[in-house]
Amino acid sequence: MYVGSRADSKICSIDSRSLKLGNCFEFAPVSAGIASAPDALIYIAATREVWATSGAPPVGVPAADRSVQILSAAQPTNLVRAGRIPLPASAEGYAVDNLHGRFYTNLEETGQTVAIDVRKREVVNTWRSCDDPSGVAVDTKRGFVFVACSDHVIILDPLHDGRVAGSISAGGGVDNVDYDEDSGTLYAAAAEAAQLTIAHIDDRGNASVRAIVPTTKGGRSVVAGANGCSYVIDPLGGRILKVQPE
Repeated sequence: MYVGSRADSKICSIDSRSLKLGNCFEFAPVSAGIASAPDALIYIAATREVWATSGAPPVGVPAADRSVQILSAAQPTNLVRAGRIPLPASAEGYAVDNLHGRFYTNLEETGQTVAIDVRKREVVNTWRSCDDPSGVAVDTKRGFVFVACSDHVIILDPLHDGRVAGSISAGGGVDNVDYDEDSGTLYAAAAEAAQLTIAHIDDRGNASVRAIVPTTKGGRSVVAGANGCSYVIDPLGGRILKVQPE
């Protein structure tokens, strides 16, 4: 697995079995600052690459290089620069559909969501999503793309020109979302509202709320786990909150 550090602008490999730190790759010079440091990282299994973005758009630091940077992971512990995909704005949030070879990210300054062909390395679709889009998740089976907006989540349907198939209110400060394909469950964490919204998505992209769980102020990142559980980061308290069905 791979971890990016804003402190020294490096991306390091970690052995997921032994948890030992491996080699580190210099993503950008430290002197370039946070605008050039790694932000989002995701492994593209279809091409054995790590794709990375930079900057910190949610806190007002646009990317110095408005692109997705591609690092070859053909040798997993030794990343090598392999190209870049220019974008018209700072990338924010990400999701990958390895089944269909698509990478999704938002364009912070323009309020759009783009689909990138991971093999051709080019933008193949651009859709208007919302002002200040952040987190992204994807349903690879049905093709839906979920985009976190400031206080709600919209469901885009790429199979029908990216139309908005549905929307769900999730409270102020929505940032990160995650999705469990097996159960069709969407999770949206809201930092200002201090809540986690859990919703079911049907075959048409309609969302129905299953639960709204109080979390904590600042809790804006969620990861879907097994057996209906999910995990919310509490950055102010230095904790991870586990949410599970009753």
